[in-house]
Amino acid sequence: MSASTSASTSGAASASAVTADDLVLHHYAGSPFAEKARLMLGLKGLAWHSVTVPMILPKPDVAALTGGYRRTPFLQIGADIYCDTTLIAEVLEGRRPTPSLFPAAVAGQARLLSQWAGTDLFWTALPYAMQPAGAAAMFAGAPPEVLQAFVADRKAMTEGMPQPRGGDAGAALSQYLEWLSSMLTGGRDWLLGHAPSIADLSVYHPLWFVAKAGPLAEILAPHEALRAWMARVAGIGHGERAGKLDGAAAIALAQASTPKPALVEEGLGFARGDRVTVAPSDYARDAVAGELVGLSNDTVTLARDDERAGRVHVHFPRIRYVLRKAA
Repeated sequence: MSASTSASTSGAASASAVTADDLVLHHYAGSPFAEKARLMLGLKGLAWHSVTVPMILPKPDVAALTGGYRRTPFLQIGADIYCDTTLIAEVLEGRRPTPSLFPAAVAGQARLLSQWAGTDLFWTALPYAMQPAGAAAMFAGAPPEVLQAFVADRKAMTEGMPQPRGGDAGAALSQYLEWLSSMLTGGRDWLLGHAPSIADLSVYHPLWFVAKAGPLAEILAPHEALRAWMARVAGIGHGERAGKLDGAAAIALAQASTPKPALVEEGLGFARGDRVTVAPSDYARDAVAGELVGLSNDTVTLARDDERAGRVHVHFPRIRYVLRKAA
């Protein structure tokens, strides 16, 4: 099937207008990492189509495309599925190199700060914000069972993962906020200089989540420069939402498209065609099984054949993911 084939389905607005070269972001409004991805699209000034995914399991349409990867967000381009915002950033950089997420003068610092923000900062901010007062503010107006289901789902995702709690999370977050504020002294608008980078978007999204935590958001109040910086990041916007699809339309798009070729580099311990699994190393450790068709020190690509989506390539970063040969 041609990669330029467009997919359509009844009941999905604008589905007939989507082609296999378009960007389709699978996300939901309250996801912090999805906010990071939306801001990346905004910084790049890119148009994209939106698919809203469930906050919790079950996610049958997500599973059809990803093979079981359940984190939010992921990016779809035809029959290619890109998991993790670290990889999505690289894909968008390749799609539109300027303005860059990785300005040359600070590219290494930007990547390292982004990695810290998505791990240490995020897993301090999240348990801090999800204390009872914060959770009540975020789920205000929702039936109690919605919050209960969300908490149970996230508990299963993070089982066995050490996280700071309560006062420990608050103490650590207070120190992190001091450190970040010190990076904005001397009239600096952005964390690493005079232009925004992936570091700004990555640090922002955990604090964006804290800002939604009702009375717990007061932890941000003493940090005037940091709050002004947050307003600048928010002002980047989300790019152009070209249309809204449902899960069935996204699956139809994948089924009507052909995944891009991939290469398995030599000397990395695997061969093209190996049956393998890929799983996150930290949380939501659901493994995706498939045929290895792409591998480097940066990325790994599995081919999967799904009854609904057809042949898809699912792409992962190598950092913080575990690649194993299937039993």
